[in-house]
Amino acid sequence: MSEEGVERKLTAILAADVVGYSGLMGEDEAGTLARLKSLRKELMQPKIAEGRGRIVKLMGDGLLAEFPSVVEAVKCAVDIQQDMAGREAGLPDERRIRLRIGVNLGDIIVEGSDIYGDSVNVAARLEGLAEPGGICISGKVYEEVRNKLSTAFEDLGEREVKNIREPIRVYRWTTATADPMPGMAGAEGALPLPDKPSIAVLSFTNMSGDPEQEYFSDGISEDIITALSKNHWLFVIARNSTFTYKGSAVDVTRVSRELGVQYVLEGSVRKAANKVRITVQLVDGTTGNHVWADRYDRELDDIFAVQDEITETIVGRLDTELRVSEMDRARRKPPANLDAWELYQRGQWHVYKLTKEDNEAARTLFLKAVERDPNFALPHAGIAFTCFREVYYGFGDNPVECLAKGLAAGEQAVALDDKDGFTHFVLGRVLAMVGQGDRAIAELEKSVAFNPSFAHGYNGLGITLNWYGRAADAIPKLDIAMRLSPHDPILWGTLAARASCCNNLENFDEAAEWARKSINTRADMFWPRLHLARALAEQDRLDEAGVAIEAARSVKHDLSLSVVRRLLPHYHREYLERLLDGLRKAGLPE
Repeated sequence: MSEEGVERKLTAILAADVVGYSGLMGEDEAGTLARLKSLRKELMQPKIAEGRGRIVKLMGDGLLAEFPSVVEAVKCAVDIQQDMAGREAGLPDERRIRLRIGVNLGDIIVEGSDIYGDSVNVAARLEGLAEPGGICISGKVYEEVRNKLSTAFEDLGEREVKNIREPIRVYRWTTATADPMPGMAGAEGALPLPDKPSIAVLSFTNMSGDPEQEYFSDGISEDIITALSKNHWLFVIARNSTFTYKGSAVDVTRVSRELGVQYVLEGSVRKAANKVRITVQLVDGTTGNHVWADRYDRELDDIFAVQDEITETIVGRLDTELRVSEMDRARRKPPANLDAWELYQRGQWHVYKLTKEDNEAARTLFLKAVERDPNFALPHAGIAFTCFREVYYGFGDNPVECLAKGLAAGEQAVALDDKDGFTHFVLGRVLAMVGQGDRAIAELEKSVAFNPSFAHGYNGLGITLNWYGRAADAIPKLDIAMRLSPHDPILWGTLAARASCCNNLENFDEAAEWARKSINTRADMFWPRLHLARALAEQDRLDEAGVAIEAARSVKHDLSLSVVRRLLPHYHREYLERLLDGLRKAGLPE
């Protein structure tokens, strides 16, 4: 395009897009389209007009707008996302319309009613970097608004994006106040976030229309607070503070600011006849984004038993969702800005990738966390866990030395915090690998005693009981782990352990079923395929068993009977010999 006669101007560009639009249309085309039109007409268009902006064009599920003021553009984006958080609250999580928004400031080319240029493209790329319900802005925008809005942004560092030559400095919108923008207005009344994950559990709303049921909804909330308080890694607001919001319309971002917490859990209880429905949702109060939501339907044969069971289920799921959310948050933060907690969380993210490279990366991050804070127990436990995994998955060449290091790190973690479920869990796993079975089981029992909703603790206890000849005792522990965390990153391992137990109890049909469930959950692991091969071989289904062995060896190329022996140095002698016989029959070489 020739520069002659080209109109240019400096403007603020806002790009917005619907998250998962194709999936929403696939589920309910007419309903989604109607809601999107209503959203544009009732929310987006008025907010853009209020900020003296102009909608440049609509693009299916997207929108491009320009503003003469960058402050107004950012204010508009924040207002839209805050209003969106409550607008779709009555819908199931998977049906809600959520937006991503990007805002940039730059020189553009104007042609008729349309606008072009790199600055427009950058706004679109920023929108793509935003979380569902979130906003990303460029460094240029941040510099203009940093002292002019009561809104905080987290520095995500420089990012390389498609078709843009230079990296872009990116900031993510957050209402957190731990590190507000210098000179930010309105932050004085907000509490800073603690140095570890924090949560407020609001009183569950009684939707039954029966005041007599108030005790049940309050009881659920109180029990969740009590159970969460047993997690040493979690800062939990006391009941007396959270219940002050009872009976009023709640803005979770306001609760987050006033109580100084990252996460807010809210829910409702609806009782009819002999049935109860409980809904819960976990919200990141610093952004208004939904982290997780679920619904539970129960028969009320024994109201107190139901209350206990629902509490245990919710807290178990919360434990997993909070850990995953914290890992993901740390992973997105620039490495130079990570503190000890975030280094630990980023290490945990690598741990669950279950590759040699990720295991080494995790250990490096845990060591850095220990350097930052030598008295922080969890990174020591993380180091021990990577040592355990290095031996169990055959990542290293010196298992004796590795386990010695793991044992020392595990002992140090427990010495620093002997009431944390994770420290006892890791020490128990390492002790099982070095042959101290009784002590390993005792440590793992402490893990679930200190944190009864810790799914990994039950998983580790079940596996260790099986290793030391108690397969029948192991099964109930593994079942509890699956019930507490049905979407856990290590669910495949719990399923595989269930298959192993069934093989050891000679329930081969059932063992094959559990092994297949594990493979369907995660296909790149060799242990479930070995358990499947053994189960099939024991039923003389040798051709199928051979296929399972080939699949296992495609995952771990050096797999053999001697490798299995090395990876299970202290496995119950009778169980081990029967396992090796079954795998030999299936075709695994010596």
